[in-house]
Amino acid sequence: MKIGLLFGSFNPVHVGHLIIANFFREFTDIDQVWFVVSPQSPFKTDDELAAEEDRAEMLRLALSGTEGYRVCDIELNLPRPSYTYRTLQALRQQFPDYEFVLIMGGDNLVSFHKWKQADWIAHEFDIYVYPRPGYNADYVSFPRLRIVHAPLLEISATFIRKAIAEGKHPWFFLHPQVAEYIKRKGLYGYKPVSRR
Repeated sequence: MKIGLLFGSFNPVHVGHLIIANFFREFTDIDQVWFVVSPQSPFKTDDELAAEEDRAEMLRLALSGTEGYRVCDIELNLPRPSYTYRTLQALRQQFPDYEFVLIMGGDNLVSFHKWKQADWIAHEFDIYVYPRPGYNADYVSFPRLRIVHAPLLEISATFIRKAIAEGKHPWFFLHPQVAEYIKRKGLYGYKPVSRR
C-alpha cells in the first residue's frame, strides 16, 4: 500500500489541506493520505501554535467519517525538534509493508536542501510536490521527485488565525466541526461577537 504523508502543524487544519489530500488520493497512485501532526517545525517559531492535542483533535474531527485518510501523531512521541528523517525511519520500522511518499508544497521543496538528511530522504522516498503561490519548484530536481499539478490554493492557517483574532468569522475555510471546536475552546483569540 502506498501512503502519502502530509506533514504540518495544522494550526488549524483547513479546507485547503483537505482538498490537497483528496486530490492526491483520487488523482495519483496514492492509496491513503496520513496527516502527520508536527509538534514544532525546526524552521518555525510560532507563538500562536495551539496545543498539539487540540491540533490533533481538530484533524480527527475534520477526517471523521472519511475513508483513506488518517491522523498520524507519531511525531508527538519522537524527540524534539521534529526532523522528517527521524519520522520516516520510525514509520518504516512500525509499518514495514507500506511504501511512504512525501507530499509537499513547492515552498517546502525550495528549502528542502536545508533539511537534516535531505539527501537520504531524496534517495529513499518518492516526493510528490504541488504548486504554492509565489514559489517555482520546476527547477529543483531529485531522483524520485514528481511535480503534481494539483489545484493552486491561496488559503493559509496564518490568514485564518489572524482573521479569528480580529473578530472575523472565516468558518467556510474550515470543516464545520473544526470551526465549532475553535469556538468552543476559544482558540486563536476567538471571542463570541453578536453581529447585527
